[in-house]
Amino acid sequence: MASLSVAVAFGVRLLLVLLFLPFSALDKILNFKGAVGQARQAVHATALATVLILIGLSVEIGMSLCILTGTADRAAAFVLAGYCGVTALLWKPFWKPGDFWSGGKGRDLFWDFLKNFALAGGFLLITFGTGAGTVQDFMADPLGSTHPYAAESGVPKG
Repeated sequence: MASLSVAVAFGVRLLLVLLFLPFSALDKILNFKGAVGQARQAVHATALATVLILIGLSVEIGMSLCILTGTADRAAAFVLAGYCGVTALLWKPFWKPGDFWSGGKGRDLFWDFLKNFALAGGFLLITFGTGAGTVQDFMADPLGSTHPYAAESGVPKG
């Protein structure tokens, strides 16, 4: 039964980071010029766009690995939650096309925007847990681990 619990805990975490670790990071690596071009649309400067893509790669790979391994997973999840929020605001501006109600690009961006924030919520569950007491645990030891693969409950500890 313990091995099933570990497999489920790992599977849940894998589902949360699956978008980032193999897919988004690999896409940025294989299509680096295209990724910089997309970032340049938001920041209007090639050098800054390049730096943002490199930071994004570091966040997507590093934080995902921390979440999967349980190493400082609460802090990593907090960073990824922020990353999801920032990328939603910068790259999913559904309000800009002005065609939200007519079913155009704005409406498609809106759903992607909401998905980013929903994903941020999943990461915040790792960060803070599901109860008021677990928020205090994070505040007391933000670099601590939730010990996701320990035999007991999975409640965050220092």
